[in-house]
Amino acid sequence: MNDELNTLLLAEVRRLADALERLAGPPPAVNDWNAADCFVWVPANLRLQPVPRPNRVALKLIRGVEHVRDILHENTLRFAEGFAANNVLLWGARGMGKSSLVKAVHEDVRAATGVSLKLVEVHREDIASLPELLDILKASGHRVIVFCDDLSFDHDDTAYKSLKAALDGGIEGRPDNVLFYATSNRRHLLPRNMIENEQSTAINPSEAVEEKVSLSDRFGLWLGFHKCSQDDYLTMIDGYADHFELGLDRETLHAQALEWATTRGGRSGRVAWQYIQDLAGRLRKPLQKE
Repeated sequence: MNDELNTLLLAEVRRLADALERLAGPPPAVNDWNAADCFVWVPANLRLQPVPRPNRVALKLIRGVEHVRDILHENTLRFAEGFAANNVLLWGARGMGKSSLVKAVHEDVRAATGVSLKLVEVHREDIASLPELLDILKASGHRVIVFCDDLSFDHDDTAYKSLKAALDGGIEGRPDNVLFYATSNRRHLLPRNMIENEQSTAINPSEAVEEKVSLSDRFGLWLGFHKCSQDDYLTMIDGYADHFELGLDRETLHAQALEWATTRGGRSGRVAWQYIQDLAGRLRKPLQKE
């Protein structure tokens, strides 16, 4: 009788233990910083997912944005070398290579300096988990760029407050080994109608607007990207065509590239790359980005 009771009690204890384990969720992952130079933050289990083959192009292939390229490169180089550097907001016209530039500069600086410089991408919906990420990064022993791509906030979205706190670092301050880079189509990360709505409905309109736009002020560097001219667009096309040895004569190449841009409704670095992909496919030539 006692043996039967003990068996029942043991089964019940195991059932309760299993239930508690399910409620607790998966244990935090053990992050291997040597697995890659680029990672994606997975807050569900506090994991940094390695990205062995990042989607990026070589820095020399990014044309038409030389001024902002040099500023970002110098800021990143100072950070990698252990000197003071600013959080950076890259904003402006879509398709002009903002995120490509961040990834390319990271790789160029990492390779040139030999410093263990890591790039960690945080998805827009995971911004609220930044405090947990910063705790991990602070203890990592590596210099880390936290990268938020295509960042923006809509009406009634309070996640921007988490980012503001992370950028300022709260009472402890932002960890010395962490820097924030973000890209956005909006300079203030908020739609104009959202800002105007705050002005029209708030008791003190100026204070309401200050609260909303103060997020972008946390970035020490604002790098603007503007729509490219036809000359800049064709320079991008030429750079890609030469690098990948596509072998098309310049007159035909330019005529096709301009027609492609017309069908796409505009010129940009993204449109140039899409044309090059189409051209390489038609010519049956492989594209190796690195």
